[in-house]
Amino acid sequence: MDEIEPFNCFQPGDHLIAGLLNGGFTKLTSHTFREPPFAKRHRGIGMKWHLLPFSLAIREINQDPGLLPNNITLGYTVYENIIHPRVTYDAVLDLVPSAQETIPNYKCGRENNPVAVLEASETDISIDVSTLLSTCKIPQLHPFLRHFQFFNTSTGGGDLGGNTGDLATDLDIVNVMVLPNGSIQSVKVGSIERQASGEIKFTIHQEAIVWSRWSKQMLPYSRCTQSCLPGHQKVALEGKPVCCYACAPCGEGTISTQEDADHCTKCPADQHPNMDHTRCIPKDIIILSYEDPLGIVLVFLALSLSLLTLLILGIFLKYIDTPIVKANNRDLTYILLVSLLFSFLSSLLFIGQPRRVTCLLRQTAFSIIFSVAVSSVLAKTITVVVAFMATKPGNRMRKWLGKSLANAVIILCSSVQMGLCAIWLGISPPFPDSDWHSLQGQITLQCNEGSVAMFYGSLGYMGFLAAVSFMVAFLARKLPGAFNEAKLITFSMLVFCSVWVSFVPTYLSTKGKYTVSVQIFSILASSAGLLGCLFIPKCYIIIARPGLNTKDHLMIKN
Repeated sequence: MDEIEPFNCFQPGDHLIAGLLNGGFTKLTSHTFREPPFAKRHRGIGMKWHLLPFSLAIREINQDPGLLPNNITLGYTVYENIIHPRVTYDAVLDLVPSAQETIPNYKCGRENNPVAVLEASETDISIDVSTLLSTCKIPQLHPFLRHFQFFNTSTGGGDLGGNTGDLATDLDIVNVMVLPNGSIQSVKVGSIERQASGEIKFTIHQEAIVWSRWSKQMLPYSRCTQSCLPGHQKVALEGKPVCCYACAPCGEGTISTQEDADHCTKCPADQHPNMDHTRCIPKDIIILSYEDPLGIVLVFLALSLSLLTLLILGIFLKYIDTPIVKANNRDLTYILLVSLLFSFLSSLLFIGQPRRVTCLLRQTAFSIIFSVAVSSVLAKTITVVVAFMATKPGNRMRKWLGKSLANAVIILCSSVQMGLCAIWLGISPPFPDSDWHSLQGQITLQCNEGSVAMFYGSLGYMGFLAAVSFMVAFLARKLPGAFNEAKLITFSMLVFCSVWVSFVPTYLSTKGKYTVSVQIFSILASSAGLLGCLFIPKCYIIIARPGLNTKDHLMIKN
């Protein structure tokens, strides 16, 4: 019968195998130097479970006469060290003098003659134990032995490792738990399995393991790299085990909120990552508003140019009967000035929060108004050419002089643009929309043009009218001075075409509120070009050089 003492289990024999094992939770008290140091042990069956392999192995050896001849018996003395240096050293001193009381150089009580000691201490304690035992010529055996074998004692023995040391069968890894009622429950938490390739597959289900509530040890790490911080994701390394990986920052629009994330998560469409890519935050809503600095500048320009147009219109109305105003069809001049006024004001439709009405009106109004303006310039150019040809004797072009030709040109050219806009509104009208992806961290409220083809088609038609006006005016630039408004028209159309040719690539390369700003600026710049090139020189003569605004001067120049 085994004699069970505090921290020690003993079975007598001719030769003893000593063991230093961890058997349970123990509370150590401080030294008082009035009595031998001791520990208060919380009773349980932990020591018995650690003792069980010792007891079964010794029993197997003693029952096999082929292992121990001449009736020699093998015993054991097992000490519970609770992986604590103080208790471990106390147990070692108990082994050295072969006594139950630790009195160096004296032999009292039962004799201990261990032929070897098995211990499961930490590395630094194990070195000290080896030094103490070597003085008494007792070998020290560490539990992490290089060569080992597996035996199945429940089936009558048998080496599960084979003669070569390779695993001969699959094994289950079992977690033995002691329930509060004292019963024991075994749960499979992993396995060791042979593979067809000859390799061994070692599997552990960490979530199935129940750790002792008294254990203060950290869970072991199975990796060869530092943890990936939140905001990063693991990246597998080619040719390396799965526990070896690199860390890569989360990409645009993605986050990770925990360490060692396998992949980053995409933020919702209305949110974007913060600077560290650890959480999603709402995107800012952006519009070209009247309170925006850029919006204020554009509104100021539009209103200033509108006032300048009204001022020029007032000057021409005041000096309506002067030769320079009467020349080349006054009605065309007024139509052109009014259309330029509305062109400046139409740019205000592009500013502010997009709504259904403004989205429908702004592109169509801009297209039709600009077509009227460019048609008026074309009508002026044609009038100059027809008027010069009509001065030649016998020329039949005289019958085309007057308002009918100019009105026909304006109505015809503007009607084509109206038809295009009607088709545009009928098949795919513009509507309020939002751009969630062009700018990081921003949602741009804008008007979707509906049909991109119709949008560029209306721009292309205006460009066609401007190109025709430029060509006709360029050919008529050397006509006599009395009728020579063609030079001014040529230069104004050159400015107009330059603005809108540069508009297309700039419009396509900008994003957010700057896209609509480019179109507003193009409207203002091209309209201002027509206003300045055609009317500022005439206003200068009317106001500053009235002597040149006479019929005699025009006739002399002619």
